[in-house]
Amino acid sequence: MELELRHLRVLCAIADTGSVGRAAAAIGASQPATSTQLRRIERHLGAVVFERTATGVVPTTFGAEVLAAAREVLSRVDRLGDAVAANGASPHRELRLATDCPALLPGTLARIRQLRPELRFSLPTAPDEPFDLALVLDRPDSGLRPTPALAARVLTTEPVFVALPAAHPLRHHAEPALADLAAESWLLPVADGAVLRAARDSAAFAPASAVRQLPYGRREVLDLVAAGLGATLVPASTPPAPGTLIKPLLGSPLWLRYVLLWRRAALGPALADTVFGAATAAYRELAAEAPHLHAWASRTFRPPRAR
Repeated sequence: MELELRHLRVLCAIADTGSVGRAAAAIGASQPATSTQLRRIERHLGAVVFERTATGVVPTTFGAEVLAAAREVLSRVDRLGDAVAANGASPHRELRLATDCPALLPGTLARIRQLRPELRFSLPTAPDEPFDLALVLDRPDSGLRPTPALAARVLTTEPVFVALPAAHPLRHHAEPALADLAAESWLLPVADGAVLRAARDSAAFAPASAVRQLPYGRREVLDLVAAGLGATLVPASTPPAPGTLIKPLLGSPLWLRYVLLWRRAALGPALADTVFGAATAAYRELAAEAPHLHAWASRTFRPPRAR
């Protein structure tokens, strides 16, 4: 067996999704076939690339070195495939990037520019304007699937938490129930459509009054929560704001997923891998600033006991 670019993409997909099963779905293969391919790659390399845990897989020390090399190779191959200007310099290329999760944009774009400095990005000015790639939030059961024209890869899936004023009567509850929050004045940014849809589709969410959708960003709505004007629902990776408490909901009834979409005609596989890796790293950086997410995960997901 000789290592091919498709093998490197499989390794990167597994590392980015943290699961063989999710990687298989992302690359359009079956889980058994992806598991078999991973075993063949590890046999060829002569060492284990990923350690299996109760919540998925993580790279070994050797695996981290392999992945760094794989990403560099894929990035170089992608650059070789781009058109070259007559004077030998790489031309600037503009991609239309749509998103409804702007918190991921700074970290994602900074990483892409380091690897692909010739790329330029613009934001669509209308919801129905065409895009080349998009970072979106949706429900895990939304039915979003790749098509012949549009590719889709899931970055991660996370629960929805509740943000309350710091002096809220339930401030000492580790995981308040949605039923105990029914009387709250619910505030949500208009842009957080995925959060609102996830709530409205859940039988557990039964507010006593209508949800107020505000023409503000998530940070501004958190400021209103801190002022005691209501509560809001946020993705679990949302960093805390002064004067607020972000808490998991009992039973984790609401979930969201981050998805990268791109037009196959606009982005080749290697460039899509670069963008996906940059967005995944940006998400991890964002989640690292959310202590409530780590506290919840440490209670919910425990490593397997040694035998």
